[in-house]
Order: sequence, then C-alpha cells, then structure tokens
Amino acid sequence: MDKKLPKVYANKIEKKVGNNDDVYYSHRLEDDRNDNVSSLDEKNVNQKLNEIFNSTNYIYKADVKLTLKDKTVNKRIVGRNSTHLITIDNELIPISDIINIEKD
Repeated sequence: MDKKLPKVYANKIEKKVGNNDDVYYSHRLEDDRNDNVSSLDEKNVNQKLNEIFNSTNYIYKADVKLTLKDKTVNKRIVGRNSTHLITIDNELIPISDIINIEKD
C-alpha cells in the first residue's frame, strides 16, 4: 500500500500578487462622532432602492416607509427614474429628499 506519488512542481512567485483588496478601518471615539457619520454597514438610499426593485418579491408594486427631510410617509411605489420615485397615486418623490427607505 505504499504507492509513490509523482512530485508536484511549484513555480516560484517573484512578483507581488494583488488579488486581495486593501482595506482601511478607522476607529473613532464616541466624543468625535457627529450625526452625519454613518456606520460601515449602513447602505445608501440607492442601494436600498436597488434591493427593493431587484428582489424576487417585487413584481409591480412595493409598500415602503419613506423617511424624507421633513416627514415620514408610507407609500406604495411602482417605479423610478434617475431622479424620482413613482407611487401608485402617480406622485413623484425626489430621491434626493429621501433620507431612509424601509420595506413594509
């Protein structure tokens, strides 16, 4: 049962391999934080919109809770263009006014 296996050739790597991402992490003290700094795992509004419109549950409309600059509203969105969300009531909501969006 003592079989001799063939030897494996291992080529020498003489250059820097760049297949890993360089990552920077900064830890800030609680005193230095202001309200405008978001955490690392928060997604921006466009990423959240892409998740809603690309989900398997979205076919024609999605019920969402929108936090705008001046108020919070519950709307049923049916589409979007580059600058606005379109609701089922044919109302246009500027994406730039949206602070947060959550799926209901």
